[in-house]
Amino acid sequence: MKYRRLGRSGLKLSEIGLGSWLTYGTTTSGDVARACVHRALDLGINYFDCANKYGETPHAAESILGEALRGLPRSSYVIGTKLFYPVGPGPNDRGLSRKHIMDQVHQSLRTFGTDYVDILYCHRHDPETPLEETLRALNDLVTQGKVLYAGISEWPPTEISNAAAICRELRLYPLTVSQPVYNMLARRIEGEELPQARELGIGLITFSALGQGVLTGKYGAGSLPEGTRAAADQRVSYLIRNRYLHPDQVAKVEQLRDAARRLDLTLAQMALAWVLRVPDIACALVGASRPDQLDENVGASGIELPESALREIDEILAS
Repeated sequence: MKYRRLGRSGLKLSEIGLGSWLTYGTTTSGDVARACVHRALDLGINYFDCANKYGETPHAAESILGEALRGLPRSSYVIGTKLFYPVGPGPNDRGLSRKHIMDQVHQSLRTFGTDYVDILYCHRHDPETPLEETLRALNDLVTQGKVLYAGISEWPPTEISNAAAICRELRLYPLTVSQPVYNMLARRIEGEELPQARELGIGLITFSALGQGVLTGKYGAGSLPEGTRAAADQRVSYLIRNRYLHPDQVAKVEQLRDAARRLDLTLAQMALAWVLRVPDIACALVGASRPDQLDENVGASGIELPESALREIDEILAS
């Protein structure tokens, strides 16, 4: 496993990280999740991504992940979690107000069974809360040692710029990390967000690097085979069908599979290596509902795709 610095910070993350969106606390049991986490650690993965909203109930995925990591040296792994989405019926059970941030961080710490989380993300931008209020709350948590690094996920570039300016003006701890979606079939960040992150020194941890499994090739011809997450979970099925399983996308995936075969790689390995070709990306997140899936994915760490392969991939994606 190779490791990369997260932006301008000194934190080093494994190039492949294990996410828990749409797996832990939903389609994947605690025993299987524990096996996946332990296999990830054995393979050198040190970053584990979560959110207070993941799972069938609030904090369910955090509980499973915390149990799987319990008893291990705290210095040996890095936890990221998120807040923003509703976790209850009350008017303050959502958003990025100081109250909600403080309430949810303390709940996450109790659920994980730890004194601190390494990375706290604002899961989305909150137009109803002054940006300064949110940033001061994050700064206080970092000062208290309950959060080590603060970040954002899927924020508009304008708001990222505004946040960076406020942090500079008020001498607050800067945002360290951004977590956007990025894969061969979803390249939005290449336009504005990637150059912006580079300029601001914000590291990137990308999610859906395998396009919800589409870039593993298991959804060939647009089908949802029995035993896959998409077949078992209607939410995953909806996401895949609406974002990726269009006829032109399916055709591209088949061409990409052939390109990977010529490189003696699996499609998943090529897709992950393609994401990691960007030096500003510290870590690409994958999901796993079985421990053996991680062996294949970790094989992408350290792979440098030749220029000829990158040109061929670009031609396929542009077709």
